Amino acid sequence: MALNIVFDLGGVLVRWAPEALIAESFSDPAARQKVLDGFVAHADWQALDRGTLAPRDAVARASARTGLPAREIAQFLDGVPASLTPIAETVALLEHLKSQGRRLFCLSNMHFASIDYIERTHGFFRLFDGAVISCRLNLIKPEAAIYEHLLGAHGLPANETIFIDDVEANVAAAAQLGMRTIRFQHAAQCAQELQRLGGL
Repeated sequence: MALNIVFDLGGVLVRWAPEALIAESFSDPAARQKVLDGFVAHADWQALDRGTLAPRDAVARASARTGLPAREIAQFLDGVPASLTPIAETVALLEHLKSQGRRLFCLSNMHFASIDYIERTHGFFRLFDGAVISCRLNLIKPEAAIYEHLLGAHGLPANETIFIDDVEANVAAAAQLGMRTIRFQHAAQCAQELQRLGGL
């Protein structure tokens, strides 16, 4: 039986819809594509997640790449934390697991502003027994070192730990270290997989 269950945040416990958020900040379709390709899908976004690039520098660099005003890109970036709203069905699953005595953790790639906002705002975060956040370690998924930190820092045997993430590369990396894994699609599917793996 797996007593340790590790959740990703974005796309699993909170919504992450960058294209919708970009559309709120930029009315021009060409500008929207520039922000998606030249910022969100750029290596600088990963550097923000890693905690090695300051937001103001990321904005300046994205403005230079895309030709869009830095003010507009900054407005988009500032709107990211509040857009990360809880997915009620997954939060309910988290609460149920907690009531069963499971040890719950999160492992997430996330910027400082976003994780600070989630910790302050969303009560479900208090259900975690521990949290490993990329920006605070200068490590990101799917690098093996961030999973190894999770297991080592919290004393989790890999074969007694289930890792849940919506990104296949992140799931595959956890499996390489011996964790049982679930590629998240939606809460009901996740619950079925947890039951199959002995976590529910």
